[in-house]
Amino acid sequence: MDIQNKLKNAIRNVPDFPKSGINFKDITPIMQDPMLSNQVLDCLYQNYLKSGVDVIAGLESRGFLFGYPLAMRLGVPFVLVRKKGKLPYEKVSLEYELEYGKSTIEMHTDSIQRGQRVLIHDDLLATGGSAEAVAQLITKMGGEIIGFDFLVELEFLNGRQKLNRFSDNISTFVTY
Repeated sequence: MDIQNKLKNAIRNVPDFPKSGINFKDITPIMQDPMLSNQVLDCLYQNYLKSGVDVIAGLESRGFLFGYPLAMRLGVPFVLVRKKGKLPYEKVSLEYELEYGKSTIEMHTDSIQRGQRVLIHDDLLATGGSAEAVAQLITKMGGEIIGFDFLVELEFLNGRQKLNRFSDNISTFVTY
């Protein structure tokens, strides 16, 4: 069985979470399967080994799960992109629109150097708003977006459309 089918079999659907009408794609069963987790990491490593990536940026918090180990395997820095108020050092912030309100993301001021080639990693691509905000923040800091990587994509929400202006290199394992 290929990795996509293994992941589809592992991802749990949770109806009406976090609110009625949402069919939540729960990736925690992947974390409970060390062999599958290692297969995902092996695939990510092979995908980006020759990409020229200088830095991997992971979105809080599920973007940390594979983003950090991937950075370690590739021998590149990992940047935490967190919600407002979670980082202790000097930071840069960006406020962005959500479906129902606003949110703010932050990164440390020394996390991205001008000209660095950055891969943005998260667990899920839905509407693309969070990943777009991260790309805007990295670009503002002088980084170059070389691509986006997600475990799961909800194609019907058209999140790719927001990201294509930064990079057409958008990779996912599983789409719904």
